[in-house]
Amino acid sequence: MKMKAGYSQLKPVVLILIFNLCFYSSFQLNELQQVCELCSGAVLNDSVVGQFCASSAGRTLGRCCFKYDNTSCHERITGLDLSNCSLTHVVDLQEASKALMIDLSLNPIINISDTVFQGFSELNYVILPQEIDCPGGNSSWEKVEVKAGNRLCKGQKDICNQTGQLSIECPENSLCAPYGPGFFECSCADNYHGYKCLREGEFPALYVFGPLGASTILVSVLLWVTQRRKVKSF
Repeated sequence: MKMKAGYSQLKPVVLILIFNLCFYSSFQLNELQQVCELCSGAVLNDSVVGQFCASSAGRTLGRCCFKYDNTSCHERITGLDLSNCSLTHVVDLQEASKALMIDLSLNPIINISDTVFQGFSELNYVILPQEIDCPGGNSSWEKVEVKAGNRLCKGQKDICNQTGQLSIECPENSLCAPYGPGFFECSCADNYHGYKCLREGEFPALYVFGPLGASTILVSVLLWVTQRRKVKSF
């Protein structure tokens, strides 16, 4: 379980941080993220992730499928193909937390940490070696099947809407939201914030995050100036 303040309470800082988000992301568009380099090679066109990427108008880079996110200023990883990579352990895939599809098949995986997929609320299709259970347990998925030596986990369930599976007890004045297979988070309802959402009234977001936003923008500007000087030196 995870607690967080309601999104509407952060509106005062959105304008302060949006410039920094768009500005700084320009440095990251062409960078190959580390999770895409966990295995050599590239996504094959005839692979499950490759076909998914082509059908969703994405682009492949390393072992990842990227697609531009209309709600932000950068691309995000929507597909991750780590099949046949000789992986024995899977520890950290957080760079792909927005992925819709992940392929970990054809790997001698011994175990996968329970928290690897925490926060992967949009994950809808996972391919695993037959011996590995689906993230969050088979009950966290609409359909689980074993086919050609692989375990297919399809359609992540919303744990907050399940009955008879888990007693979801979010604090008063909060709402339950899915947070990856088998995980959930409790978000404070509008006009509530603080420990267990006990404080009523608007969260002082501008006072708390304003200085942080200003300092981050300054760092981004300095990075941009440094980048321009490097380009001119060539």
